[in-house]
Amino acid sequence: METLQADEIFKEFKEHSISEFFKKNRQMLGYSSPVRSLVTVVHEYVTNSLDACEEAGILPEIAIKISKISEGVYSVSVEDNGPGIPKTFIGKALATILAGTKFHRYMQQRGQQGIGAAGCTLFSQITTGKPVYVKSYTGRGKAYSCEISIDTMHNKPVVGNFAEIEVKDGVRHGLYIEGKFGDVKYENSDHGVYEYLKRTALSNPHAQIKLTDPEGKETIFLRSVDTIPERPKPTKPHPLGLSTNDLLDFAHVSQSRKISSFLVETFVRTTQNKVNELKELAKNVDFDKDPRTLTWNEAEELVKAIRSTSWIAPDASYIIAIGKEQIERALKNILAPDFMSVVKRKPQVFRGGIPFIVEAAVAFGGGAGKKTSEGYEGNVMRFANRVPLLFDSGSCAITEAVKELDWKRYKIDIETQPVSILINVSSIYIPYSGVGKEAIAQENEIIDEIKLGVMEAARGVQRYISERVSANIDRNKYKTIMRYADQLAKDLSSLTDIDEAKI
Repeated sequence: METLQADEIFKEFKEHSISEFFKKNRQMLGYSSPVRSLVTVVHEYVTNSLDACEEAGILPEIAIKISKISEGVYSVSVEDNGPGIPKTFIGKALATILAGTKFHRYMQQRGQQGIGAAGCTLFSQITTGKPVYVKSYTGRGKAYSCEISIDTMHNKPVVGNFAEIEVKDGVRHGLYIEGKFGDVKYENSDHGVYEYLKRTALSNPHAQIKLTDPEGKETIFLRSVDTIPERPKPTKPHPLGLSTNDLLDFAHVSQSRKISSFLVETFVRTTQNKVNELKELAKNVDFDKDPRTLTWNEAEELVKAIRSTSWIAPDASYIIAIGKEQIERALKNILAPDFMSVVKRKPQVFRGGIPFIVEAAVAFGGGAGKKTSEGYEGNVMRFANRVPLLFDSGSCAITEAVKELDWKRYKIDIETQPVSILINVSSIYIPYSGVGKEAIAQENEIIDEIKLGVMEAARGVQRYISERVSANIDRNKYKTIMRYADQLAKDLSSLTDIDEAKI
């Protein structure tokens, strides 16, 4: 057998762009099955529309149209009334992997990887060979249309057929995007596009969402509230949420002159007095040195010192939940249950320094639950930062928390009764269990808090069921008595000589 030298072996060594990587590993972006792939496309575009509208202070109106072209091939168009995309950014925003306005900001947001819409462009390209068509209205009397695709070798946008269009209504603004996608399937199921949009309307009650399905049927989820949610604000990380690698990453891009000032300027709840405490615990760290020269061993010692110190909890005001009243209105508007109990828990912390808020609702009767051939069964609707999670439920903290509860204690049978359980987890950092962001990692603090929230909501439903059962008992007693009322009146009349009519 011939022995090869290192030079010969490494002749085939090549660098690959991130676009090429995802081209060969599209399942990592959520494009893993026909139904899921179509939902992923709709999710990415709708999420972008919601974010854009909210940042611009506009109540979202989003129209989604899905048309079947041939077996396994569908056209998807999404139009919104957002601010549009400036012409110089259309290609970068929609056809460059890991580019966007979110990834560099430490704040609560629906998505932050910079893959979303560009991933859709890539998926269209590799399944149909077609570019994505875009028309952007920015409210300045002109619109811009073009076709975009990705140069996967260099992860760069390719923009074709660019045109500038005069708009009669000069103030019109919004984005229209249309792509053709293969290896997809439209399905009316718990994991389909309709269910995704229904749940999106529940968790985003300020949005109006219209769906036109492949058969031409139109469904409009009207907005339940007329106020735009408060926008989350950027904040700084809390020291207790840092790993050694995190600390090094922050240090090596810092503009501070000393480690001491770097800590104060980069992280919340860090004062000079707190730095002095750390100095006493991390004896081998020179706090006067340039943070960009911080070594792994020094960072490791510093993290240990941080975890040995008492800290004020992170400020949870930077987390914007859906809101109890908003959830109640959305449930009433879309599910119209006979009764609902909604709970918003106080902020808690996981991994030592990452704040989160749990909202839980239990809806009973009406349109709650899921109809089956034998009657009804309960369903669990999972959300993270208002985004519906339709897949990978088995590995999700929400599913685990719901499974651990003793539902009989609350007189609820989720196997046979019309009950819907809605749970939303809001945080600056959602610990997803995979790249597809469809399941929340099973952090103990999150599971415990979800259980407490659902238990509190379930107690409200328990009281309703008990009152309803009690009312039924009283009603049945009344019916039983009235069944014998005439005979009883006759008997009493004969015994007392009182006129039967008076009795």
